Amino acid sequence: MFKNILKGLKAYKDGLEFIGKLRLWEFFLVPMVLSFVIFGLIALTAWGLSDNLGGYVAGIYPFEWGAAFFRTLSEIIAFIAIFLVGVLLLKHLVLALSAPFMSPVSERIEKHLCACENIKTVYRKTTKAQQLARGLRVNLRNLLYEFSIVIPLTLLSFIPVVGIFFAVLSFTVQAYYAGFGNMDYTLERHFNYRDSVNYVKANRGIAIGNGLVFMGMLFIPVIGIILVLPFSVTAASRVTLEKLIAENRLQQETLVPSSNNPAPLPS
Repeated sequence: MFKNILKGLKAYKDGLEFIGKLRLWEFFLVPMVLSFVIFGLIALTAWGLSDNLGGYVAGIYPFEWGAAFFRTLSEIIAFIAIFLVGVLLLKHLVLALSAPFMSPVSERIEKHLCACENIKTVYRKTTKAQQLARGLRVNLRNLLYEFSIVIPLTLLSFIPVVGIFFAVLSFTVQAYYAGFGNMDYTLERHFNYRDSVNYVKANRGIAIGNGLVFMGMLFIPVIGIILVLPFSVTAASRVTLEKLIAENRLQQETLVPSSNNPAPLPS
């Protein structure tokens, strides 16, 4: 798996040059604005609710001495907690709503890579409505799974010393589901929903490697939120397509799955 994690990380190399070469910026304009707007709404919501939540928590403090300090601390912690939950929601919401814009990016990268390898690719055409529906389905599923895993890990991360391990594990889980969403922009043309889930599971290292950079960019103020999708989607599309090409899976008619004859998955 570590080898695949490195592949997911290395796919970011020359990302800016690759985006410019294939003229992909035009597809990223709406998702970049969307990311910025949603991030701003989450920050404002966290700021507005932190007073109420912090005040409620401060109400349990039984002493007058240090009450002001405890209330301020409670409001800061409340803001951080609400903001972190908001970032989790932001990730999946943006990934889902950006599907109609990111699928064409992946398709253009696929045509470029297949032309370089002299491969006649076979894939199903989907409408923007279908891409949006697929994105919502995948990211809603991932959000539910991620919350059920990350929340307990976050609570365990407060345990002294060993909490560091749980914090790292929580970050890795979040990275996996971010990479999952980025990979599906490519997989949706070649696999049905269930086969796509199984394929990412079989190649979870690639998803983690891609998602590690995705999550890291979210910590870069403003610019990271704006540029995270262009770089992460381009990298995910490149590494996923390169693997599919290496597996000789893009030339096969069976890659276009039907309910009766789904595409075979690697063992």
